[in-house]
Amino acid sequence: MTPSDALALVLAAIAGLLLGAIFFGGLYLTVRKGVSSGSPALWFFGSLVVRMGIAMAGFYFVSDGSWQRLVACLLGFVVARLAVTWLTRPAAQQASPAPGGRHAP
Repeated sequence: MTPSDALALVLAAIAGLLLGAIFFGGLYLTVRKGVSSGSPALWFFGSLVVRMGIAMAGFYFVSDGSWQRLVACLLGFVVARLAVTWLTRPAAQQASPAPGGRHAP
């Protein structure tokens, strides 16, 4: 693997992070706005179309026919999902659970 190949994979992973942040951040904003809207179906469907369009176009252009870049972009996308999920949890849930785990009283 040449240094330019490694750089391309790192850039693909960074692009995946950005695509994931846009996709899952947009989902978070859609849920917040959609549940209080008078027409939530329009919010959810419109958001789905826009988010999927951005993600699919991003994956297409980032991969440029290379399965390695596609995998790196997908890994970045998954990491962004984990990050957005962790960042958007309520503050009470962000603390780590007790050593014994959570059990019903």
